[in-house]
Amino acid sequence: MIEQKNYPIDKLNKPLQKFIQNEKAGGIVLGISVIIALILANSPLSHAYHQFFEHKIGFQFNGKSFLEYSIHHWINDGLMAIFFFVVGLELKREIVGGELSNPRKALLPIGAAIGGLLVPAIIYFVLNPTGEAQNGWGIPMATDIAFALGVLYLLGNKIPLSLKVFLTALAIVDDLGAVLVIAFFYTSDISTLSLLIGLGFVLIMYIGNKMGVRNVLFYAIIGIVGVWTAFLLSGVHATIASVLAAFTIPADMKIKENLYITKIQNYLTKFKSIDPKDKIPTLTNEQLHILDEVKKDTNDIIPPLQRLEHAMHPFVTFLIIPIFALANAGVSVAIDFEQLFSTNVTLGVSLGLLVGKVVGVVGFTLLFVKLKIAPFPNGMNIRNLLGLALLAGIGFTMSLFITSLAFTNEEHIIQAKIGIFFASIVAGILGYLILNKQPKK
Repeated sequence: MIEQKNYPIDKLNKPLQKFIQNEKAGGIVLGISVIIALILANSPLSHAYHQFFEHKIGFQFNGKSFLEYSIHHWINDGLMAIFFFVVGLELKREIVGGELSNPRKALLPIGAAIGGLLVPAIIYFVLNPTGEAQNGWGIPMATDIAFALGVLYLLGNKIPLSLKVFLTALAIVDDLGAVLVIAFFYTSDISTLSLLIGLGFVLIMYIGNKMGVRNVLFYAIIGIVGVWTAFLLSGVHATIASVLAAFTIPADMKIKENLYITKIQNYLTKFKSIDPKDKIPTLTNEQLHILDEVKKDTNDIIPPLQRLEHAMHPFVTFLIIPIFALANAGVSVAIDFEQLFSTNVTLGVSLGLLVGKVVGVVGFTLLFVKLKIAPFPNGMNIRNLLGLALLAGIGFTMSLFITSLAFTNEEHIIQAKIGIFFASIVAGILGYLILNKQPKK
């Protein structure tokens, strides 16, 4: 009889683990964080809420301050660098062995993503052709993958798996586009020396990969102390350092699957042959040695890239993104409508996400299919393509992030955030309603 000991803490852990593993959980936590930020920004605690994020944190050495930034800055350039590192890991995994590894399959979501990047930017630029407001053209380009997929997974088996894969691939290419936009258009004055030092550390990580270094600690130390710090000081946004570092992480298995299966079967046979000594609550030295070998071989078969992505994903989803939302989503709703529409920022962001994303994603997808560049995925039709395009119009995290880079004027920041919230909520609701009208598969 197989026995497993249950402890009181398991009663708390199991529901929590079940929630974390749920595909909808990330979107739910992000939504709650946005609501909390809006409540705080529109309550008597509003002043304290905003003031808290302006406190400065840094290091002092020999009486001189070093890396002294506000909490808000540390969140956007520090914590969000970890978010972009995971984005980079996902991108590399998809390119190496996922949906983007097959050119034929990848062409359609790539085309849809390009349309979803270009058309919103054009709409915004037409409405805001001059002045500081012009800088916000990158805001409606981005899709919030957590929210978009969260809405999609609410629909359960009404949506074929192929459509979930299509939206995931589209959102990942969209993220790559947003990263490139940040790298080339939203950077401050560049320190060439710091940038070269950062790229030098990236080269060290790449050489380590080629030499067979698989120790995650090696990449963590060089990535954080070397690459991230150098990029932070260079003027190129530190999130770019994260993506570059992620692309140097090894993505291959050290031992092949068949060899691993054989070795594990041999270990199990040895383990079974040892007297289990049920009356003693500890293992024998021989059993410990076998389990160490199992652990070593298991680590060898899991690529460091996937090990890191798997370990960091919950941390990013349930801690970093909610903290970012708390720091950036707090907008006072007591805003004068005349002030709100004193520029076309709100209109540009709203129409970019709601109209631009739909026109871009649907238009480029149909164009690619019509030109026979790529076929429709199984289960795709015009209705659910429209629904997916609307979900791609949910901007939250990435759009808020680009807003913080695009504007210094508080009025423009508020106008952009209102546009993001309005468009994302409407796009999410409409996308859900359209996709929900399909028969269960």
